[in-house]
Amino acid sequence: MADEPLAFSPDQFSGLARVFPLPNLVMFPHVMQALHVYEPRYRAMLEEAIEDDRLIALGVLAPGWEQQYEGRPTLRSTACLCRVATHQRTPEGTYNVLLLGVRRLRLIRELPPKKLFRVVESEIVDDELAGDVPAEAAATLQKQLLAAFKRAMPKIPDAYEQLDQLLGSQITLGMLADIVAYTIDLDLEWKMRLLAESDVLKRTALLLEAISARPAAGSARRFPPEFSVN
Repeated sequence: MADEPLAFSPDQFSGLARVFPLPNLVMFPHVMQALHVYEPRYRAMLEEAIEDDRLIALGVLAPGWEQQYEGRPTLRSTACLCRVATHQRTPEGTYNVLLLGVRRLRLIRELPPKKLFRVVESEIVDDELAGDVPAEAAATLQKQLLAAFKRAMPKIPDAYEQLDQLLGSQITLGMLADIVAYTIDLDLEWKMRLLAESDVLKRTALLLEAISARPAAGSARRFPPEFSVN
């Protein structure tokens, strides 16, 4: 198992994203996702990333991808740039990989198919938070989001204590919104709307709406997911 440095700054990104498209997983910054990479084109992508900047974008396929999966089905315009945290090559030549989400990406234009995998001109999308928003307002939203999260995931052992620890930490509202959006069981379209929203206050309001609209009984990913300090 090879461990890689996790620190990331935007100037490390060339603007050309190697895109690993998935049909039903929406990745967010500040969380970690395990993947098993077995298709030759994505093994080639991972190997290039490991030798270069260790960056891969997890993208989402647009509806209708089933008929074109072996080719280049349409990608949704927002993706998550990820750093390879660990990778392990199996005896069969496949890879077990742990990815850390670092930034939102806006996909602009796909390059001609000169490689086995897809490469897209992209730009990093940073969180936006209006400078005149009082700290008290952000803190209030954070408490509301944590309370809604608790109500939505009552069956996870020790979750309440861990959530309260998050509230007492230095986590930002944007980071918390991304962690909750990744962890909680929401429809794919909700998650894509949340990933595409760079305004932290709008994202939080949208997430609160999504949580209130979901069925009372649902599932969630393991909590807490590991998150970055970026």
